[in-house]
Amino acid sequence: MTQASRILVPVNGNPTDAEMIELACEIAKRSKGLVYAIHVIEVKRTMPLDAELPAEAQRGEDVLNQAELAAEHLDQEIETDLLQARDVGPALVDEALERGIDLILLGVTNKRRLGDFDLGRTAPYLLKHAPCRVWVCREAT
Repeated sequence: MTQASRILVPVNGNPTDAEMIELACEIAKRSKGLVYAIHVIEVKRTMPLDAELPAEAQRGEDVLNQAELAAEHLDQEIETDLLQARDVGPALVDEALERGIDLILLGVTNKRRLGDFDLGRTAPYLLKHAPCRVWVCREAT
């Protein structure tokens, strides 16, 4: 098991969120580390980056509250943050750099596009650009 003192967990309301938070908390307990749960609201390019998006912000706060509840069950405090960005991947890489993250734990759903398993855009971006370890965990089928 890796020694990670700063762990970033992107959360977006997927079934994998709680599992990733729990895994991050277990790792953080061993190293007396910190867990950061981050939800990124993607802002369309036709809108200003700081546009008020109340429905998306409320959904993001709900997702972050669920992450906090998952951590509470393990008696681990986590820090949460709600961001607005054009693209999730670059926003997460920026956060990882800014916070000195050692490990990103990313949960992905078992979604399919045209019959084939699809990682989406965020996981490949993080695997290519993140300044730290990235663990990608796919939900069970």
